[in-house]
Amino acid sequence: MRNLLFISGSVGLGHVTRDLAVVAALRALRKDVAVSWLAAHPASLVLEQAGESLLPECAQYANESVEAEAASRGYGLDMMGYLMRARRAWARNVKLFERLAHSGRFDVVVGDETYELNVAQMKYPAINPLPYFCFYDFIGMDAVTRNPVDRLMTYGWNWIWARDWKLYGREKNKALFVGEPQDVADRPFGWLLPNRREYASLYYHFVGYILGFDPTQLADRRAVRARLGYGEEPLVVCSVGGTAVGRDLLQLCAQAYPALRASIPGVRMVLVAGPRIAPDSLSVPAGVEVKGHVPALHEHFAASDLCVVQGGGTTTLELTALKRPFLYFPLEGHFEQEVAVAGRLARHHAGERMRFSQTTPEALAARIAANISQPVAYASIKTDGASAAAAMISAAL
Repeated sequence: MRNLLFISGSVGLGHVTRDLAVVAALRALRKDVAVSWLAAHPASLVLEQAGESLLPECAQYANESVEAEAASRGYGLDMMGYLMRARRAWARNVKLFERLAHSGRFDVVVGDETYELNVAQMKYPAINPLPYFCFYDFIGMDAVTRNPVDRLMTYGWNWIWARDWKLYGREKNKALFVGEPQDVADRPFGWLLPNRREYASLYYHFVGYILGFDPTQLADRRAVRARLGYGEEPLVVCSVGGTAVGRDLLQLCAQAYPALRASIPGVRMVLVAGPRIAPDSLSVPAGVEVKGHVPALHEHFAASDLCVVQGGGTTTLELTALKRPFLYFPLEGHFEQEVAVAGRLARHHAGERMRFSQTTPEALAARIAANISQPVAYASIKTDGASAAAAMISAAL
């Protein structure tokens, strides 16, 4: 058997679904692979539900979702505050990673946005003797405020990022970008730093988009709705992902429901709180349903007439592939959602961008009513990236 250590290290839930898709594609290629997972809640919850093998060391792995929630401010995220808070957690993760890499139990390591491990290996290559793969879906950071401290820190992080050739210039390591070259900004990391897209073309491998499902299998919406217990009524699904940061957006959706029901009689609204928001902690009017963690949430997206979501990369990619109308609210101050994800969606002509701080319940109800069940003209996207990534990992094994 060949033993693979997979570290699903990103905040929230979106990335673990693509990680499972890559592993499924890898297992289809070869039967001699044993996968052990290192992850924190809520990714660990999804892995457990999928019947995957989690390492006992997961108890020692720092939970970055906790750090992100602590750095949130209303419906926003202080990214630089989060990065500063996360440093101690990252230091613990690096020490744990070094022990696992030298344990003799694994042949290859795969990480999903395990940035702390990247920086550590750039400085101290000896901490990991194994081939190393890392998934990205954006390259470089962007300051989204005028705060000079934010801008200085952004430049500092980008200065480090523009030197990860020290890691990926080694033959045994590979950076895998989930997306297309056009998803990388065609501008420098910063003053006197290289162009991001040109840099990525030299050191990163573009595998395409990764989904954990086949959109064509959900094309019969009537059948999907019947299987999930939905009727013929107009259906609005509101979801905020795997952290508690989006609680205020769910409350805004609930507050919009009375005005929405007045304009669309019989409309059904379902709030998906996810695994880190207690459903009973939300105050909702009569007629609004609240669910906790929903496995295979993409099926509910496929059944919907419209979705209201955060600006998360995976959720909005799923909705684009499913060609469902949706409104998305990037977390304010979150450069990835406000710049990278929003830029990709604009290029695909997908979704309608909203701003939480400028949206009243009445305004949200009006935008839902204007977009619900409307035909969309999103760009067609390829979603077979899991196979391309699995083939590269298989070669290393």
